Amino acid sequence: MGSAERIVVEVAYATPAKQVILKLAVEPGTSLEQAIRLSGILKQFPEIDLGQNKVGIFGRLGKLADVLQAGDRVEIYRPLIADPKEVRKQRAAQGKAMKKGAGSE
Repeated sequence: MGSAERIVVEVAYATPAKQVILKLAVEPGTSLEQAIRLSGILKQFPEIDLGQNKVGIFGRLGKLADVLQAGDRVEIYRPLIADPKEVRKQRAAQGKAMKKGAGSE
């Protein structure tokens, strides 16, 4: 296969301090995992563990074996630190406590 037949995709990963989006040209039929490995992002972020981190395309969860289409952005997700449901409960509780004391500045 010649380079004229390649497709362009992106591989993205973000930490609280840094976001990286790498563009690369790959052969048609390339999987998410192949694109991640070809991008070199695993060298930049050794904490990425493809056995643990979830992956997706444009915010939709996918599998490492999923085949990419031209223009796809592969995203590598970090594990959640806190349970989103628990965080919402805590925020709601804080909001109720704040409303009780509102207006007493």
